[in-house]
Amino acid sequence: MHCCEFGSFIVSRRYDYGRAQIGERRKRSSSKGMHMATTLTINGETKSFDAPPDMPLLWVLRDILGMTGTKFGCGIAQCGACTVHVDGKAVRSCVLPVSAVSNRTVTTIEHVGSTPAGAKVQKAWLEAEVIQCGYCQSGQIMAAAALLAATPHPDDSDIDAAMAGNICRCGTYVRIREAIKQAANGRQS
Repeated sequence: MHCCEFGSFIVSRRYDYGRAQIGERRKRSSSKGMHMATTLTINGETKSFDAPPDMPLLWVLRDILGMTGTKFGCGIAQCGACTVHVDGKAVRSCVLPVSAVSNRTVTTIEHVGSTPAGAKVQKAWLEAEVIQCGYCQSGQIMAAAALLAATPHPDDSDIDAAMAGNICRCGTYVRIREAIKQAANGRQS
């Protein structure tokens, strides 16, 4: 690994999971040299797979389970594109080892719409026309849904705290805030 390489390349080289063929991916080993049979509850379903215990949850979701709604952004938990819920709390899956989520419930963007807060957020997102390029939106929606599940009527400081670290390169922050308020108040635009 070279220090001058870009973030996504470093991560894929460090873990060496992200860009191989599926058959090759399962043969590769982690820095500890072993795969573990793992069973997780993801989106209400039990999923079983083999993965190194230190493999980030993001790569398990995307590369092993084929759930590509959760995005890779930075690989260092700074942008929020990889946000998922673990036991209802928003977490960054790019740095969370899969071994840390055993016996816990994981919810991804593919399922958040079936939760009351997630459904409100997704509806408000569409009504407020938040999305531009869309790349960060799964992480933004996951963070907003976790906020509303914990704090049904957030004020601006609650929104700021919950959404801090979720980067939108298109700058839709005003619309994001409006959509969160709209979802909290149950009003339509």
